[in-house]
Amino acid sequence: MNLQLIFWIGLISSVCYVFGQADENRCLKANAKSCGECIQAGPNCGWCTNSTFLQEGMPTSARCDDLEALKKKGCHPDDIENPRGSKDIKKNKNVTNRSKGTAEKLQPEDITQIQPQQLVLQLRSGEPQTFTLKFKRAEDYPIDLYYLMDLSYSMKDDLENVKSLGTDLMNEMRRITSDFRIGFGSFVEKTVMPYISTTPAKLRNPCTSEQNCTSPFSYKNVLSLTDKGEVFNELVGKQRISGNLDSPEGGFDAIMQVAVCGSLIGWRNVTRLLVFSTDAGFHFAGDGKLGGIVLPNDGQCHLENDVYTMSHYYSLSSEVILENSKLPEGVTINYKSYCKNGVNGTGENGRKCSNISIGDEVQFEISVTSNKCPNKNSETIKIKPLGFTEEVEIILQFICECECQSEGIPSSPKCHDGNGTFECGACRCNEGRVGRHCECSTDEVNSEDMDAYCRKENSSEICSNNGECVCGQCVCRKRDNTNEIYSGKFCECDNFNCDRSNGLICGGNGVCKCRVCECNPNYTGSACDCSLDTTSCTAVNGQICNGRGVCECGACKCTDPKFQGPTCEMCQTCLGVCAEHKECVQCRAFNKGEKKDTCAQECSHFNITKVENRDRLPQPGQVDPLSHCKEKDVDDCWFYFTYSVNGNNEATVHVVETPECPTGPDIIPIVAGVVAGIVLIGLALLLIWKLLMIIHDRREFAKFEKEKMNAKWDTGENPIYKSAVTTVVNPKYEGK
Repeated sequence: MNLQLIFWIGLISSVCYVFGQADENRCLKANAKSCGECIQAGPNCGWCTNSTFLQEGMPTSARCDDLEALKKKGCHPDDIENPRGSKDIKKNKNVTNRSKGTAEKLQPEDITQIQPQQLVLQLRSGEPQTFTLKFKRAEDYPIDLYYLMDLSYSMKDDLENVKSLGTDLMNEMRRITSDFRIGFGSFVEKTVMPYISTTPAKLRNPCTSEQNCTSPFSYKNVLSLTDKGEVFNELVGKQRISGNLDSPEGGFDAIMQVAVCGSLIGWRNVTRLLVFSTDAGFHFAGDGKLGGIVLPNDGQCHLENDVYTMSHYYSLSSEVILENSKLPEGVTINYKSYCKNGVNGTGENGRKCSNISIGDEVQFEISVTSNKCPNKNSETIKIKPLGFTEEVEIILQFICECECQSEGIPSSPKCHDGNGTFECGACRCNEGRVGRHCECSTDEVNSEDMDAYCRKENSSEICSNNGECVCGQCVCRKRDNTNEIYSGKFCECDNFNCDRSNGLICGGNGVCKCRVCECNPNYTGSACDCSLDTTSCTAVNGQICNGRGVCECGACKCTDPKFQGPTCEMCQTCLGVCAEHKECVQCRAFNKGEKKDTCAQECSHFNITKVENRDRLPQPGQVDPLSHCKEKDVDDCWFYFTYSVNGNNEATVHVVETPECPTGPDIIPIVAGVVAGIVLIGLALLLIWKLLMIIHDRREFAKFEKEKMNAKWDTGENPIYKSAVTTVVNPKYEGK
């Protein structure tokens, strides 16, 4: 199990490292020859415009790198070309916020339901630009409603209900808006066989002779949009039922004409509602071929005198809320919706919000990203809510070149007698010229005479086998790991073949330049593994290695072989501090011990202070580093003291003034305990003996009772009685 865990951790780490390297080195892998190519490689790529930035042997593409990498290589931030994208909102009229009861009545063009209306996005490759789109269904917003009804014979009862609908519908809609218009249209079926009967009689009256029906038709615009409900009632009241042969109806032909004949229907740029009323199904695409109609619907208006003159089929369907126009190649758009009641959506669900009532405001976070530079420098896209005429116009401007490119100097003397344009710190050579300074023509690139300039003295290797000779100059090749670089006039240098320490180049404490470590401050050594910092060598008393050694590469080297440890503080063969000063403290504090007579001569090297009890002794952190000691004196009494040395090597001893002497044993409790123990042990033995005897007697009695129960003899004869008479029978005696 542990091996599997280690394997998966290693695999995941490797994958993460590979992807991290791929993303980090995207700029170098682009092999950009100009600043414009560089900034298109990724949003974190920059171009160093300093003309002296490149080392010998480094290609022009080395100017393009990650921003932090360029700074580490010595490019000043002011010399890094790194244009950023931006957004500029040109029209940002607030969404209309008014209620139906407002006295002021606005025209449809004065009502705003979407914000902003126009903005300009400066797009850099790979860098998204995000803006917030607000949408609010305005209250008292004008509404156009068109009632489209099936007038086939099966809808006869429904027509009677609709004839009185106009006034009621107007009254209900005026509760929602004060600007409401209504229209009416009808449809039956395509006027060709086999959908209707084409006999003259049936064309005049497709119903039975008892019914007075109107001639069949495809679609009629009975009433264009109007605000007069009584006109709606009047015209609808004059409508008559018609008929057809098949069950499906031609409703989609009518819907198409209602949608495209805007001027004839009277649609305004306001909310448009189409009420479609039928009790039958509809024709599928291709059904028209039965009647000889082979061409699909052309999507054009074909009304003459409000009557449809063609009979084709076409399907319309859409359910998204936000839609955008066709995007330029390489441009992507992402939506995130913030709907009411805290409902959010992303991806395709980010385009829409459901259950929006009048007066509700929702927001969409829209991100536009360009992944490459299109042919045009500017494109326009539009976003709008489906079914509304208002839209957001987004002008896309693509950042495909650096600002320094516009300042380029054509035919610059810096580019070998004008053979290129000097821009952004480098030469962009004219066609047919190569080299860092455009100093060669393409015909001279492979000349053997040029190769001689790419060999080190006394060497046959071209560019040290680490590059190729271009125009008499070495251009060092790139390694798979783009962080590893060859450089030098002959590509003889690199930044990855220096000494290592702890698995890191230059110990992680320096940079590798031309195979030699340049160490950071406070580090030295061939692998920068020797620290000049003495902090780790400083003992708790402030001395370097406790005065018993020297600090080399951040570690103590003890000069006295008896001492060891990080700061030469340990001595395995030395007496401890307490044992070393025990006799001197005893003679100084209590005038006793082995050094009692020589105390003044041998024990004057420290200051002594007496305290009342152990609680008054100094504690760690209160004074200089100290040792707590507990020792026995000549009377077998314990005395307590502390020993400390300050920064001036002055020793101080604090000692408890009264030793703790052990008291003698109390005889009476001991004797009483022994006697009591003997008595108790005797009683315990007697009790045990008595218990064993009781158990034994009970077993014997039980055994006797058992034998008594098992005994069997006659009650009239003693079982142990033996008769004195013995009878002997003579076998010869026959009883005579």
